[in-house]
Amino acid sequence: MVAGLWIVIFAMAAWQYKHNRDFREARIYEQLDFINARVVDSYDNSPRLLPPFLDFVYEYYRQNSVYDRIQISIYENGRLVRSQGAPVLLTPEEIAEVSGVRREISPGYDENGSATDEYFYYRVMPNSDGTMLVATVLPFDHDVNAAIMPSMKVFVMIFLMAMVLTILTFFATRHFGKNIRILRSVAEKAVTDQNFLPMMDFPHDEFGDINRQIVHMYNERSQAMQRQKREHMIAMHAIEEKARAKRQMSSNINHELRTPIGVIKGYLDTLLENPEMDVDTRTHFLRKAQEHAQRLVSLISDVSAITRLEEGGELINTEELDFHDIAYTLANDIEESGVLGTMKFEYSVPLDCKIMGNYNLLTGMLMNLARNAAAYSQGTLCELIMLEETDKFYKFVFRDNGRGVGEEHLPHLFERFYRVDSGRARKAGGTGLGLPIVQSTVNAHGGTITVSNRKSGGLAFYFTLHKSATGKGRQK
Repeated sequence: MVAGLWIVIFAMAAWQYKHNRDFREARIYEQLDFINARVVDSYDNSPRLLPPFLDFVYEYYRQNSVYDRIQISIYENGRLVRSQGAPVLLTPEEIAEVSGVRREISPGYDENGSATDEYFYYRVMPNSDGTMLVATVLPFDHDVNAAIMPSMKVFVMIFLMAMVLTILTFFATRHFGKNIRILRSVAEKAVTDQNFLPMMDFPHDEFGDINRQIVHMYNERSQAMQRQKREHMIAMHAIEEKARAKRQMSSNINHELRTPIGVIKGYLDTLLENPEMDVDTRTHFLRKAQEHAQRLVSLISDVSAITRLEEGGELINTEELDFHDIAYTLANDIEESGVLGTMKFEYSVPLDCKIMGNYNLLTGMLMNLARNAAAYSQGTLCELIMLEETDKFYKFVFRDNGRGVGEEHLPHLFERFYRVDSGRARKAGGTGLGLPIVQSTVNAHGGTITVSNRKSGGLAFYFTLHKSATGKGRQK
């Protein structure tokens, strides 16, 4: 690095020296050209004023030590007619060849025409018609040499700067070497120890900042790999948990299926073993078998529904629906089917309450809530009400005025086959999957559902559904 630095510095110094000398020489040539041009102009325009003008120019330039030996000579028709300073002797051949400015440094000549050891800055310029020419020379002496020589101060400064840069380069390479040694030790330890987290103290400079960034990226990658391992363990745990839930559900289904199947088999065996049974008892046994067969059908239907929702909920077909129309249809279906018994159903949903959903799933969800209220609430009224709307969702509540449930049961109401009162639930014909189906339906529509006891009595199910792009609630 130092050798390359000094080569560049010497090359720049040489170029600067030549460039500066050429520039200073060009300034002298410009002055001689300027003198010749003004003399030619004075000769062409005011020949009578030429002698005093020539005297003025000669005396003016001699005030400068560089030009104190200047020589100006005028030739007319090849003959020397006037000179300021020593005459500039031109041969007839030189006079005949003059066609413009001559830029070379030429040797001087003595009175006999012999070349001397002294050299001149030499300029010759003819006038427009070639009848006159002016020759101006400046002998090359100590003052002229000092004028064209570049100042050594510049080169001294360059040399001092080179020394400073050399010293800085030496210390910089040592400094960078320290960074490299630390980074190399980090790399070696990282290879041998997978759990190595480097916390090195790098110098506070740009290279040190780069090293800190490298170490930071290494630490982030190590932490990312550890996070990936943890996430993998969590994912495996989730898969195992899902498999456990499926096994538990299969076990619960088997348990739930055995009960109605066992009862049906018992009644049928009794009928077959007692062919002389009276008609009323036989009819009673057949009706009981029919009830449990219906319960078995409902259980299989509910299991199929919840499995379909949980495994393919994101694939359900949705369309723009008017939730007011759904509530109106639900009220008619409840009244015609008598599913609520003596309970009354009311709704308050705005007109043009546009949502995105699946008509059959939403209707089945609301009917499940109604059946749940009829079977377990012991109330006299259940209601479906829209509470509020946001930019994306409508919020509804389905509530009854019954007895509610114990607070300890609320977190488990959406669990499969969970029953607050197992004996009463079985007598009511429930499968234990109604509320889980409700929750899965809402989740499949991208909404949320919660349940709580009302202060005045009864349960309240709060759920949200996505608004359609044109959804604008208008309270009825």
